[in-house]
Amino acid sequence: MNSQWIDIPAQDGNRFRGYLALPPAGHGPGIVLIQEIFGVNDHIQAVADQYALDGYVVLAPDLFWRSEPGVKLGYDESDWERAFGLMQALDFDLAVDDLRRTAETLRGRDDCSGRVASVGYCMGGVLSFLSAANAGVDAAVCYYPGSIEKRLGQADRIQCPTLFHFAEEDEHIDSDAVAAVQQKMAQVGGAQIETYPGVDHGFNCWARPMYNQPAAALAHGRSLVFLANSL
Repeated sequence: MNSQWIDIPAQDGNRFRGYLALPPAGHGPGIVLIQEIFGVNDHIQAVADQYALDGYVVLAPDLFWRSEPGVKLGYDESDWERAFGLMQALDFDLAVDDLRRTAETLRGRDDCSGRVASVGYCMGGVLSFLSAANAGVDAAVCYYPGSIEKRLGQADRIQCPTLFHFAEEDEHIDSDAVAAVQQKMAQVGGAQIETYPGVDHGFNCWARPMYNQPAAALAHGRSLVFLANSL
């Protein structure tokens, strides 16, 4: 893969890092890839590479840089505890501003065609939703966005297409939360909401026991169709 870590400017004059993966053609639309609570770890970097091979210029920012820059966690019990602590310490308003600046960084690159989507997982899923509302992205994909039902007041700000992927057996997002998203996004318009029977939260992550290959492949295919149509 043609990939590297680059600097991204922050609002306070500092800089943070992001993992950049370039497509084989050397240019394409942009994707801001938004991490789970485990940092820009090996899995998120591999997902960035995956979308780069699909033809996108992908930049995955390190959103935990204010607390623990460069953290890359796994999925055992001790790493879960660290990951939840980092999520709880995250200022979501600052994170959304970091994501806005990440999108601007992509748009400013010669290898990016100018249109940029956000794609996020779990914590990153709700941040992708918030990016659609506040960070100026042209489309947003939200995989199993945790606690999104508490932030639906932001939906009225969304003016771009959105795609949501929900697991029907999700231990963290119940059916009432999914129904609330469906109801609110029907009012906003431009939303595609997909549910996946028999799978749990995190079904896209092949490094976790809840990984489900058919659901992951179907969701990825739907995401690619959505991104192609939106960008």
